[in-house]
Amino acid sequence: MNRTVVVLAAGQGTRMKSPLAKVLHPILGRPMLAHLLESLSALGADRTVVVVGHQADAVSAVARTFGAEVVHQEPQLGTGHALMCCRDVLGSSGHILLVAGDVPLLPVDEVGHFWAEFESSGARAGVVSLHIERPFGYGRILRDAGGNLTRIVEERDASAEERAIREVNSGVYFLDASHVMAHLDGLGRGNVQGEYYLTDVFARMATGGSPARLFTASQPDHWLGVNSQADLARTTRRLRREVVDRWMAQGITFPDPDTVWVEPAVLLEPGVVVQPHVRLCGATRLTACCEVRSFSVLHSTYLGPGTLVKEHCVMEGTRTGSECILGPFCHTREGTELGDRLHLGNFVETKKAHLKDGVKANHLSYLGDASVGAGSNIGAGTITCNYDGVHKHRTSLGERVFVGSDTQLVAPVAVGDGAYIGAGTTVTKDVPPGALAISRSPQKNIEGWVAKKKERESRGAGEPGNSRSQGKK
Repeated sequence: MNRTVVVLAAGQGTRMKSPLAKVLHPILGRPMLAHLLESLSALGADRTVVVVGHQADAVSAVARTFGAEVVHQEPQLGTGHALMCCRDVLGSSGHILLVAGDVPLLPVDEVGHFWAEFESSGARAGVVSLHIERPFGYGRILRDAGGNLTRIVEERDASAEERAIREVNSGVYFLDASHVMAHLDGLGRGNVQGEYYLTDVFARMATGGSPARLFTASQPDHWLGVNSQADLARTTRRLRREVVDRWMAQGITFPDPDTVWVEPAVLLEPGVVVQPHVRLCGATRLTACCEVRSFSVLHSTYLGPGTLVKEHCVMEGTRTGSECILGPFCHTREGTELGDRLHLGNFVETKKAHLKDGVKANHLSYLGDASVGAGSNIGAGTITCNYDGVHKHRTSLGERVFVGSDTQLVAPVAVGDGAYIGAGTTVTKDVPPGALAISRSPQKNIEGWVAKKKERESRGAGEPGNSRSQGKK
């Protein structure tokens, strides 16, 4: 039978108190909806449909990344109305798994087990229930004397006695489309929120003698939705630790796992050491025997084998060779490519720079839109002046170039193999291979100048009107 996953992602999430749609809030660098859709893909359903509404374009973009179809719900009039909007897409046959889009850590293994049980049971509908100590905000499960579901009452519509019930609705449903769709026309909006509740269908089914089957979750915390910023933070912490624990089980060293941030797309190879307070983001990959030290942030960066990133480095869109030493306090920006055995030190910044094997730039330099040949040495305070106010230009340094401190290379400019550039030089023309470029003024020493200065100051101190000879008023 055809199996369809329907994800409800149309709401704003008012309890988040944020202008961002709830399902777009990031967890470890990805929207919570992305986490959920990736997990649900393991179920192997025939199709996935995402119902969108608030910030529909942005939510749809996430949904389509996972090959999901999109259905618009406008206005948003509740869960029953959301399913009404799907009628033309879903048709009136097949089995539906319906979930809210705010459950990024949904345990899909258990979901899949329940779905298989539902299909083999012949039931018309199924509801996953949770037993939790603090049921605030959740619809309560009401059973009859035989334990069958009679109805689900939303908290805003519940009596004091009903609110004391600790078995709640997870918002995960299994539906026989041919049966449930027929009940949608009978839904009304006579409730506190003025919405079409899908849960009212289950009350109608119970009255008709075919109650929905209840499935009880084994780990309720994993089924809870994200309804507030506090929920978002707790979910992020849990996922962050799960990711780190998985890597430690594969032999990656985290001396203080509670302080690191490793996003799901990161790849780590044997021998990697990640010191406390490190953030590894995006599609970062650390190959064998790399080490990243405290307070460094790597985003979509590849480190070659044996590379050491010292403290307080920021690396974005960078690729290194093997056995490099970077930092502390260096910043490699998008488009940086570094060769083998390369050193970048304190307060060195690169952008769209290609530095080949053995290059050293250990202090206070900016290398932007530049290529530097193998074995070259970049002195402290060197700057590639790559922007003329309108366009960016490139600087090209050959192999074994020695650049003295406080040098400015005004692009576009090229320096040939083996050339030297004297300290304090501003290079505005190409330098031939093996040449020395120097552009500083001749030094002039004035003998006795300091003594004469002090003598003038001494004479001036006693003159009338000098501020230093005046008493305080």
